[in-house]
Amino acid sequence: MSRKVRTAIFPVAGLGTRFLPATKATPKELLPVIDTPLIQYAINEAVEAGVERMVFVSHPSKSAIERHVMDDARLRSELHAKGKDEMAQELRENSFTTPEDDVVFTMQHEPLGLGHAVLCAAKLALPGPVAVILPDDLILGERGALSELTHAYQELDAGHLVATMEVAEQDVNKYGVLDITERRGPAVLARGMVEKPDPQDAPSREAVVGRYVLDEAIFEALRTQEPGAGGEIQLTDAIARSAEACGGLAGYRFSGQRFDCGSKAGMLSATLYLAASDPEYAEVLADFVASQRMPSAA
Repeated sequence: MSRKVRTAIFPVAGLGTRFLPATKATPKELLPVIDTPLIQYAINEAVEAGVERMVFVSHPSKSAIERHVMDDARLRSELHAKGKDEMAQELRENSFTTPEDDVVFTMQHEPLGLGHAVLCAAKLALPGPVAVILPDDLILGERGALSELTHAYQELDAGHLVATMEVAEQDVNKYGVLDITERRGPAVLARGMVEKPDPQDAPSREAVVGRYVLDEAIFEALRTQEPGAGGEIQLTDAIARSAEACGGLAGYRFSGQRFDCGSKAGMLSATLYLAASDPEYAEVLADFVASQRMPSAA
């Protein structure tokens, strides 16, 4: 059976309550890190990884996501008319059209959990393993995290592969944590995972973050998954239940820098990280740092 990952699923139905009032009218996935929305970083990862179909699991109140993802010929025409050809071309390069591009939107009408969101894409996924990308987890690096995972998936004897990072002991209760049996460079084999364990009970410090490559058996596991934490269908529970039957569970420690952009602090950290690496913002950052060092007026 082919292990090529042909489908990427983007769960984007969440209401982004931690960013209210900014997300009252603007989906959190469209909040920019400097000038690029979070969803665009996730899309770029999927394109780089060579997936054929992108499935966006959205909510009826978040139609702006589809407007961002799909081409807007009228807007491009207006830009061309104003002589802004370069901007129009950039918009075209970062959007999709049908039927040329295989992009599908489906709705998750109720907030029943990440596992339920992935299940909403079951009938739309192409045969074979699927990728799941959480735009809230922004991972920046020379190579996209999803590309690293899909490459590793071809080499590993595991049905499910999850992106991982080592976290401080006191932070393990914020993540799903792998129960490791073997290490192979940046990859680890695991007998299972524990969701948000107390630090003293955690089997490791290898924490799961928002990139997954999952055997298609995940859909059947989700169909029969009982609600877990918060009364929601938890993706990690279904991964743990189905891993053994589909070939096992593995983790992969990606090379990029991860930012939790589901939090305000994470968004600020990501913005500062990108600004610090761009000469255009060097003067702004230098002026700010200098102003903080100046003694206050008497």
